[in-house]
Amino acid sequence: MALMAGRPVYTNDLAPKESLIVKALRSPHAFAKIVSIDTSKAELVPGIECILTYKDVPKIRFTEAGQTYPEASPYDRYILEDIVRYVGDEVALIAGNDIKAINKAMKLIKVKYEVMEPVLDFRKAKDNPVIVHPEDDWASLMPVGADNKRNLCAQDGFVNGDVDEVFKECAYVVEGTYHTLANNQAMMEPFVTSTALDAYGRLVVTSATQIPFHVRRIVARALGISKSKVRVVKPRIGGGFGAKQTAVSEVYPAVVTWLTGKPCKMVFTRKEVMIASTSRHEMEVTVKIGADAEGKLQAIDLYTLSNTGAYGEHGPTTVGLSGHKSISLYGPLKASRFKADVVYTNTMSAGAYRGYGATQGIFALESAMDELAAKMHMDPMKLREINIIEENVPVASYYGETFKSVGLGRCLKKAKEMIGWDEKYPVRDMGNGKVRAVGGALAMQGSGISGVDQAAVEIRLSDEGTYNMLIGATDMGTGCDTILAQMAAECLECDVDRIAVHGVDTDVSPYDTGSYASSTTYVTGNAVIKTCETLKNKMIHLAAEKMECQPEEVIFEGDRFYVPDSEKEITLETLATASHFNRNDVMSASESFSSPVSPPPFMAGMVEIELDKATGQVEIIDYAAAVDCGTPINENLARVQTEGGIVQGIGMALYENIQYRADGAMINNSFMQYKIPSRIDMGKLRVEFESAYEPTGPFGAKSIGEIVINTPSPALANAIYNACGVRLRELPMTSERIKMGMLKLEK
Repeated sequence: MALMAGRPVYTNDLAPKESLIVKALRSPHAFAKIVSIDTSKAELVPGIECILTYKDVPKIRFTEAGQTYPEASPYDRYILEDIVRYVGDEVALIAGNDIKAINKAMKLIKVKYEVMEPVLDFRKAKDNPVIVHPEDDWASLMPVGADNKRNLCAQDGFVNGDVDEVFKECAYVVEGTYHTLANNQAMMEPFVTSTALDAYGRLVVTSATQIPFHVRRIVARALGISKSKVRVVKPRIGGGFGAKQTAVSEVYPAVVTWLTGKPCKMVFTRKEVMIASTSRHEMEVTVKIGADAEGKLQAIDLYTLSNTGAYGEHGPTTVGLSGHKSISLYGPLKASRFKADVVYTNTMSAGAYRGYGATQGIFALESAMDELAAKMHMDPMKLREINIIEENVPVASYYGETFKSVGLGRCLKKAKEMIGWDEKYPVRDMGNGKVRAVGGALAMQGSGISGVDQAAVEIRLSDEGTYNMLIGATDMGTGCDTILAQMAAECLECDVDRIAVHGVDTDVSPYDTGSYASSTTYVTGNAVIKTCETLKNKMIHLAAEKMECQPEEVIFEGDRFYVPDSEKEITLETLATASHFNRNDVMSASESFSSPVSPPPFMAGMVEIELDKATGQVEIIDYAAAVDCGTPINENLARVQTEGGIVQGIGMALYENIQYRADGAMINNSFMQYKIPSRIDMGKLRVEFESAYEPTGPFGAKSIGEIVINTPSPALANAIYNACGVRLRELPMTSERIKMGMLKLEK
């Protein structure tokens, strides 16, 4: 209701009015060394509190990536450094009482740069003589194949079977290279952080973040202080989509507060969000697939080149999903192979974005599947039907896991029915210079990071018979506070209104790795169930004590405890009151959960487009999606998650286009240049659920947050091919590219 009423619930609403404003002077060069920096005139501007340069802040390498320690992402940045690595990199921090004074001071800072040659083309970055990170204190904590002297942030891969020999036996083989550009997450709320010292001298960081506990570690390391000195509070978040899985804004006001003792806040402008945060990783994916004469896939070979930009946040971890969560859609295969290189360049750092690498890999593989079907003169959905991964079969490309719930076949059937595939495939001439065509794609993702993610939940029975639930999971508009409360209410047999969910505060909340990797419903949800069972058991034992009977005799019915066939009964409210009187224990429980598996959700997406043959313009008529997310815990929230993800995927496919000038400056630095789709660009969006009960999930649930963005790009590419014969392997698929492709076919 607070959100609906427009009450102050976001970070900027809650920042102290007396906070200093912190802004960054940013580099105009893609790669340069700071020879000298003079702040003396700027410091004289009235209203300026301080100006910090690389000389004034701790020199400790860290990563902004919100990941479980030890992070796979390299420690490759200082708070401020005498080397800048992309246009927009931080040069100095200016703190003042008002923005006019800060802007004036910013113009008075004199910086002399030694401009160096940048590496802007990620295809030329590996083993380039220009090294983005030549420093000796660069560090990689995990064995991810990183080598900064080769511009390698990471390498990845696996091999199962003799891929080359299996390809020789295949009746049909196709191979192609597919290029996806960087994309901005474009969440409504920008990066916002406020910081202050409390009465005990501890640093309190209030931030719009998906990763409160990781932020605590990142800030403590960057400042060189103990984590016990840092408290992180997460209020409401106005969207994240992975952008806020990176500590983009937190360290800068934190260091100002730590050095000055004064409260600060940093609010990114939209331009800063676009040029100085993190984007989706640009990737070039080469995929080769082979099938026998009947269309049964025999082998898949996939190579990914990923551009991590100037810093390595999430570089080593995103790239793996491009292979593991695309190849695993089909099988069992005789052989599969995946290799990847992640390279540094002098462009804005890449990071986490919904889909997290799987999106790029699935665009490549699902486009190649249609190319294989065309070569075989087979309906591409028929090709998929005979190759869908099966239940209870070890999947070598998915870390050897065995899928216990696969509703993908039913999703495909449902999506075909929804779109009218058999009647509309491949194309219909509308007689007005326009054609209508259909295309489709399949996708999978995961549910948390197996063997890594952990969530804990605490639930307390209060003295009036209601429950307080403390979680460390971060609701960023996904509705996880609601979903987890629903699960608790189901377990405790009460109305959701009796469950009070507390926002995240690292001083109070139990540990949770954070809201990313599609983990909250599955991982934190399981922790909720475990906690409820423990609390119920404690309450039953207390009720048995009060009713002078054995615990196994007691029946719990939400608002009362009773013994059948007797008059013994005690209400929950009475029990709650009794639990606070003359006792050595409290009615509180806390349990944690970590999963050895990551059961994938599945999805089939089908699109109908109308293509203008004169201009190449594409209009989306209908998008039909069928999703297997296990048991939908809240179908309304699952539906809007799906619809939102589809719209983001359509933006990636048709509109969004980050481009750089020759000097490394980003061209698309506002919503005037960087186009995202609006609701009127979408046509119809229809979503259905094909539940496959997941035995390891809470109430049979799997994730839904990321899977939903993965089908639009390949589905649209396939529909465009069916409409006009043009196979586009690079995103975005603009009308210009479509029309140019059509003209080439006419020659």
